[in-house]
Amino acid sequence: MNMPIPEVKAHSSAKDQTRFAALWRPAMVQAFVKLDPRQLKRSPVMLVVALTAVLTTVLCFAPGSGVSTSVAVQIALWLWFTVLFANFAEALAEGRGKARADSLKAGSQGLTAQRRTRQGGFETVPASQLRKDDVVKVVAGELIPGDGEVLEGIAAVNEAAITGESAPVIRESGGDRSAVTGNTRLVSDWLLIRITSNPGESTLDRMIALVEGAKRQKTPNEIALDILLIGLTLIFLIVVVTLQPFAHFAGGSLPLIFLAALLVTLIPTTIGGLLSAIGIAGMDRLVRLNVIARSGRAVEAAGDVHTLMLDKTGTITFGNRRCSALHSAPGVTAKELGEGALLASLADDTAEGKSIVEYLRQLHAFIEPSAQQLVPIAFSAETRLSGVDFQQRHYRKGAVDAVLAFVGMQRLEMPPALAREVERIAQSGGTPLLVCVDKRLLGVIHLKDVVKPGIRERFAELRKLGIRTVMVTGDNPLTAAAIAAEAGVDDVLAEATPEKKLARIRQEQNDGRLVAMCGDGANDAPALAQADVGMAMNDGTQAAREAANMVDLDSDPTKLLDVVQVGKELLVTRGALTTFSIANDVAKYFAILPALFAAIYPQLGVLNLMHLASPQSAILSAIVFNALIIIALIPLALRGVRVQAANAAQLLRRNLLIYGLGGIIVPFAGIKLIDMLLNALHLV
Repeated sequence: MNMPIPEVKAHSSAKDQTRFAALWRPAMVQAFVKLDPRQLKRSPVMLVVALTAVLTTVLCFAPGSGVSTSVAVQIALWLWFTVLFANFAEALAEGRGKARADSLKAGSQGLTAQRRTRQGGFETVPASQLRKDDVVKVVAGELIPGDGEVLEGIAAVNEAAITGESAPVIRESGGDRSAVTGNTRLVSDWLLIRITSNPGESTLDRMIALVEGAKRQKTPNEIALDILLIGLTLIFLIVVVTLQPFAHFAGGSLPLIFLAALLVTLIPTTIGGLLSAIGIAGMDRLVRLNVIARSGRAVEAAGDVHTLMLDKTGTITFGNRRCSALHSAPGVTAKELGEGALLASLADDTAEGKSIVEYLRQLHAFIEPSAQQLVPIAFSAETRLSGVDFQQRHYRKGAVDAVLAFVGMQRLEMPPALAREVERIAQSGGTPLLVCVDKRLLGVIHLKDVVKPGIRERFAELRKLGIRTVMVTGDNPLTAAAIAAEAGVDDVLAEATPEKKLARIRQEQNDGRLVAMCGDGANDAPALAQADVGMAMNDGTQAAREAANMVDLDSDPTKLLDVVQVGKELLVTRGALTTFSIANDVAKYFAILPALFAAIYPQLGVLNLMHLASPQSAILSAIVFNALIIIALIPLALRGVRVQAANAAQLLRRNLLIYGLGGIIVPFAGIKLIDMLLNALHLV
């Protein structure tokens, strides 16, 4: 499977900016819709902000509030803006997938199916009435009405509606290519399909739910962070409530509207307002990779993975043996061998034969005969040879013993230099093919399962993140070790059986590590179910898809590397913005309180290092900054913090330096700038 290795990019692109421009208007409408308390209660911090906004709005019209109406109205408006900006971030994150969800829904509306009756005939029913274990017949040109498994037939299926890949794929009964996905179109022949999901449970339904965010449950990490934010909110609530007795003790008083506003500026509103958007955006990045996760828990687990178990074939290597070198027999020139190997491969339609032709065309400029001039000799299990007859000469290539038998030679009679080369190729895990013309040996072709370009660098990046890679293969230990060394994996599991895979995963987990793996066969199902992150291929068996907690619609095993990257981005983004938010709170505490209490405790004036003009100006500046910082961080929450190749300790130091120190410095500069602007405009 010759697929490029995609990279997850954290930087915004022109396409992302265009999408943002198309989404901001409906997101603004949703920001007001989300003021519904039933929706706000999902974010306790923002619910507190909304309740405070209601209180300050009421106090604007209360007599004797101790604050001018102009300042009170401004505080109330900016508190409402804070809630709206947080709602806008969440709506924008949700809106990024709604267009795709709408197109998916449109494709399934009005869909019908030919369901088999108990009498053996077929009846036309709406696809929405299909239930698990119903059997349907689909013919060329029709849409497959639901996820299922092929019982009879073989056909080409266009899965562009789900995967975006226009090239049709073959689906047939039995084996590892029997699973089909609803809303994909049959382009040839017919299939008899057993439906494997009830309404609302199909791949299409899960994709729609994910991109809409309608069924996204909070993950354990989000719940734990919510508890932390609630705890911090209660602490600052107690702090603010106790400020009034201190003021009375000194013979002064603080306006209630100031205390309410001060509470909002001190509680972690930044992360509280962006937490939901971060989670939704992380799931959106996964959907854009064409990966469907059963829950957000699986995505977070991917970010915490310690061990990646990867199949060799199709993931680390291309899966098809390719020509990597040619070695001439004694007395044969490289051009003679190349010409003989090319002629012996021109009529070979296998992947190996095509790779030999491609390799030789790049190596030499040959004058190739036309197909009409060649008499093709197809490979057969009996002869184990293939080639052509051309101008009364017989060009052949094949297994060593088969070619030696063709030329009438014993293995011991093979030229020693050629015999040594054949042995070296076999010991390195490659496949030697001898080439001959008539009764003369020309040399040997080295076929090998080629490691995908760039995979070694990807593994090096994962290693820096503290993630170990284990190559899983059915090859013998010698071949497995050779490929593992070339690919740069950390460990190898050779001659792997389902029992060995399951035992290795359990061993890793018993040692305290989280494990991710991918698979597509029924024999992979136990390991996929045991792994913390199990990613099944969409074109694999139903057993594998049901056992895994993720399904890759593109059936590209290398996608597991990108899933881990997305999980890391999600966790790092949440951690970075939490650090920034808490650092903000600490900075605002020391920036505002001295100015607020300077009139009551003149001695605190020396701590008013920023020289804020007045208590009213200090409070209003902090409220304005609190709202604007959420707007400034929305792009980062949606895009995600870029995960650099570093271990956990290095990432922590980087976050503390950038987002911790930045979270302390930015409020001082921002509040002072806003204070100067408010006074210059005479708004306080």
